[in-house]
Amino acid sequence: MVITNALICDAHSEIKSDVRIENGVIVEIGQSLHDDVMIDGSGCYLLPGLVDTDVRLKDSQLSRTNLEKLSRRALSGGVSTVVLASDTTPRIDNVITLEFVQQHRNLKNGALIESTVSALNESGTLSNIAIMLTKGCVAVHTSTIADYNLITRIAQYVKMANKSLFYKAEEKSFVESGVMADGSVATKLGLPGISPLSEIVHVASMIEIARHFGIKIVFKSITEPRSVELISEARKFGIDVMCEVSIHHLFKNDTACIGFDTDAKINPPLVNEAKRLELVDALRRGDIHSLTSLHQPNSDIYKDITFYDAHVGTTSIAEYLPLLYTYLIETDIINMSKLVEVASRTPSEQIGADKGIIAVGNSADLILFDPRNTTRVEHHHSLYKNETLKGKVVMAICRGQVTKF
Repeated sequence: MVITNALICDAHSEIKSDVRIENGVIVEIGQSLHDDVMIDGSGCYLLPGLVDTDVRLKDSQLSRTNLEKLSRRALSGGVSTVVLASDTTPRIDNVITLEFVQQHRNLKNGALIESTVSALNESGTLSNIAIMLTKGCVAVHTSTIADYNLITRIAQYVKMANKSLFYKAEEKSFVESGVMADGSVATKLGLPGISPLSEIVHVASMIEIARHFGIKIVFKSITEPRSVELISEARKFGIDVMCEVSIHHLFKNDTACIGFDTDAKINPPLVNEAKRLELVDALRRGDIHSLTSLHQPNSDIYKDITFYDAHVGTTSIAEYLPLLYTYLIETDIINMSKLVEVASRTPSEQIGADKGIIAVGNSADLILFDPRNTTRVEHHHSLYKNETLKGKVVMAICRGQVTKF
């Protein structure tokens, strides 16, 4: 198979060329290539598949149906590798649950599904991290843990296995009492707010853990500019910490909650416009290292209720690449190579993979994206519902399988 006339864009460069693929591997990149199967990519970008490492299932329920839906929808949004957060029901903290996920890892015409391991089991004690990592979990995942003896032991396992710690910094006492970011909008709506200290203080403390043990920590879905600043300063001293931010916190602010729109109730909560603009600037200057769709869909019964009682989360992965293109490329915030870096290359490195580069000898993990087309957000519980986005994923090649949309 040869894809012709597309603009090949990866984390390093953009070139217009043809690509020959055999048995799921890129075997030639050049001009005027020919094959029995020819796909005309004129006017399209040929991109590495995106990698999203902060994804949840519908209602957080681990089931075959939910895994199948996630796999297909992710690929239609340009995501070829999905990494599940471990806080599913049941939690991914044992071999039996992991094996269930892995049975659905390579679904036909869908994205590859990987999994993190929960640092703690349901009882709050350490899960068998070492075994779970050898069985295929790509990273250790946890939110804030108050017991520093447990944190120390987790750090030792992470260092021993040379894996990343995916860490959601949040003060649970704040999160449990609040439903949106503290500020004027929360006050106007009469809703309890969550203090910015909920995130910042735990980012600061875990940076010291990363320094002391020499481990890599990826801070998940950061929202506070001060947290970004702390991570950036730590990196200057060689501390291996990275900052992930969700697209929602770059594209929307807390005014989306006005009218008590439960689709805007996400975790972490949307911040005010000033902070959103600071996050955008951080992305421009390179202080945000990876992005996520923060996909966390819910059934109607958990969203069509009061804002206070509604579950957190929104659906977004099926439109991930068009969202990135519309809000980041069309607005000249970053270029396409930078987009591939933060949405494919760096997230893949965080899980020990080697994606985000289109080169001879690499797997043909590719997305054909047409910026001239449009994507309409139809889902009624999307933060972007009824928006018409620029661009459309027209084809994906994943594990040798061609899927057209």
